[in-house]
Amino acid sequence: MTRILVVDDSPTMRRIIATNLKSAGFDGIDEAEDGRVALIKMLRSTVDLLIVDWAMPEMTGLELLRALRSAPSLRDLPVLMITGVGAEEDIREALEAGVNAYIIKPFDADTLAEKVNDLVGPRPTVPGGRP
Repeated sequence: MTRILVVDDSPTMRRIIATNLKSAGFDGIDEAEDGRVALIKMLRSTVDLLIVDWAMPEMTGLELLRALRSAPSLRDLPVLMITGVGAEEDIREALEAGVNAYIIKPFDADTLAEKVNDLVGPRPTVPGGRP
């Protein structure tokens, strides 16, 4: 089971992402409302992929990303940023901070599944082609 932590201050956006992930065959999805809560969760349990928004209260996605990359136990964790922050210099800043993939909102389910598959591998399928 792939453990994915979805971090966004919008409960609606977390639900949309989680629903799309489940439809793509991913399970083990947990949620956090900001970077500070996410960091606590990641220090307490294993996470295989972090999906994070940029603009959040308490600790932004970029601040969380920088904290991860400086922590030996979390520095190699794949991070997908899904955000409305889409200026070229912002994307460059996220890449320099160590983000593995970046999606600009709004996004579609296929793009999300493709990026997640690139980062953690596709879900195994059963006969008949369903995950």
